[in-house]
Amino acid sequence: MAARKGSTLREFPILVVSALILSIIVKTFLIQFFYIPSGSMENTLLVNDRVGVNKLGALFSEIKRGEVVVFRDPADWLPPAGDESTGLGKVVKDALVFVGVLPDPAKQFLIKRVIGVGGDRVVCCSKDGKLEVNDIAITEPYIYPGDVPSDMKFSVTVPKDFIWVMGDHRGASSDSRFHTDDPNSGMVPLSRVTGRAVVVIWPLSNIGVIERGSDLAKIPVSK
Repeated sequence: MAARKGSTLREFPILVVSALILSIIVKTFLIQFFYIPSGSMENTLLVNDRVGVNKLGALFSEIKRGEVVVFRDPADWLPPAGDESTGLGKVVKDALVFVGVLPDPAKQFLIKRVIGVGGDRVVCCSKDGKLEVNDIAITEPYIYPGDVPSDMKFSVTVPKDFIWVMGDHRGASSDSRFHTDDPNSGMVPLSRVTGRAVVVIWPLSNIGVIERGSDLAKIPVSK
């Protein structure tokens, strides 16, 4: 019995290290978890929802219109991040960041819906007040109740290797529309995309798959 106990103690550090290596691999290449800090994606995603983001898909397939994506701040869209945690709380938080349960607060991330991809022309708005992508008016059932598709007019053509993004809560989302004077003209480089948000994992009452915009998915890519 003593020999078995000693063997278990010797194996424990190996198990811990193996678990850490596995978690790092998963975080780096497969899936990472993020929380929603604002209401810019309501009611699709609510404040403090935790979402699972598929990173592998973004590496090996094209980002598609209608998908919800997480991306690194492309051009100072967000104010500088602050981390006020201290002591044991900071140790725990740093450990969760390390294994991928929480995002790194030093890296600023946003989450929005892809409205246009490379080659698309996105216009607001049609005669009946809808967004148009490649001259096709789209229906957007995911928009926050009472919001209009956009309360500001615009007409943009998305360059290759960029996307045009908007929050589902159009009246509370500082998205591509509000950053047309930045170096990327409000576009997000594909190189900044971390992955596709595919599922809400917490709280239990909100668990579910994050749906892709069906009208956007049907529009052919502009050549």
